[in-house]
Amino acid sequence: MKRKWIDKKVLILGLSKSGVSAAKYLSQKGADCYITEAKPLQDKDIELVKELENEGIRVETGSHSEDFINDSYIAITSPGIPPKSEIFTRLKEKNIPIIGEVELAYLEAQAPFVAITGTNGKTTTTFLTSHILNSEYKAPVCGNIGVPPTSLLETNPDYYICEVSSFQLETAPTFRPQIACFLTFTPDHIDWHGGLENYWKAKTSLFKDYKQPMYAVFSGADEKIYEFSKTYTGEKFIYAKELENNCCYIKNDTIYFKRNKEEEIIKLNEITLVGEHNYQNVMCAIVVAKLIGISNENIKEQIKSFKPVEHRIEYVADVEGKSFYNDSKATNPEASFVAIKAFEGKKLTLIAGGRDKNTDLTEFCKDYINKYVSTVILIGEATQRFKENMEANGFTNIILSNSMEEAIDTSLTLENEIVLLSPACASYDMFNSYEHRGEVFKDYVKSKIQ
Repeated sequence: MKRKWIDKKVLILGLSKSGVSAAKYLSQKGADCYITEAKPLQDKDIELVKELENEGIRVETGSHSEDFINDSYIAITSPGIPPKSEIFTRLKEKNIPIIGEVELAYLEAQAPFVAITGTNGKTTTTFLTSHILNSEYKAPVCGNIGVPPTSLLETNPDYYICEVSSFQLETAPTFRPQIACFLTFTPDHIDWHGGLENYWKAKTSLFKDYKQPMYAVFSGADEKIYEFSKTYTGEKFIYAKELENNCCYIKNDTIYFKRNKEEEIIKLNEITLVGEHNYQNVMCAIVVAKLIGISNENIKEQIKSFKPVEHRIEYVADVEGKSFYNDSKATNPEASFVAIKAFEGKKLTLIAGGRDKNTDLTEFCKDYINKYVSTVILIGEATQRFKENMEANGFTNIILSNSMEEAIDTSLTLENEIVLLSPACASYDMFNSYEHRGEVFKDYVKSKIQ
């Protein structure tokens, strides 16, 4: 239910895209909005701050002042600010409620949410689900993909197809989507959450008894999630595993959906996405589409016309007989697993490395590098640890490079047929973001086309 915001003082934590969107929405609803950003004002934000101030939104940078905090009705936080931060402590001491931007959008929205979470696979599944639903409804993507759901509130969608991160779920106490999907779970964001168990609790909070969605959709391919699904008491659907009912699965190279009867949806050779993990993403999207009532014909045609999401095993170009793929979104080893395995049977050059997340590399080296990769080219801060772990697990065909451009040049001298950028690391040692890293990779590869 929408709140009355006129003359309410609202504190926005962080000059992020979600924070700015929340401030603009609430300001239009009559709230007095104060954005407080701990970092000093950046050159890139000067024009944005001027625009906000012209709209009557007050902005401070470089600190969180008492003047901004005091007497706030509520605080809207950006997902990057951890709950143990000093600003959270100060707000709690003053009994100021803290919610995230996704929670705000949910409270204000007049249409249902489809929430998609998991360590990996979220973005592709979110875009594909939206693409299928858009054949019959207005169902834009939003959430943890750079589109704040509050920016869509005035556009009157039929559904919000929302990618939700563990960060966002930490500050969404009443968020209750109509359909909630749980795709994968592997160690990530451990420092932010203060431990793996807390990360798991954040993800599974989407399915708590008091917040149970109308339908829950769980992966049958992820053992931990599948076991969790057995404890879930609401109506649920399992994909990537054939069960007696309420499931989506692969049989005879064809995807089927079963809810009281078995229905053929699409053959695997009609799907443009690469790899087993993407077949799982497709199955999840099919379940959502079937629950909402999309026709089988439209589901099939939309899957066939779907193009891979940028930076997720994205085909770039063929250069000198080698096919280049950009998987810059793979910021942890587990994300790289699926990309590497997608090229099983091919001679593969892997470009990896970046800012190390210090996750265990044993499985990455032993079960993926050793089995599926011909040559590894390492870049970035993680180079030495990755090299040592690969060598300790018996893989020695390693080349060190000083830059992305040098790595690409080196890959062109090798005999391998596939060159895959799947870093298994964050990007912030050499690039502004994983998107920036992927763009540099793509631009330089394309510059090599004769």
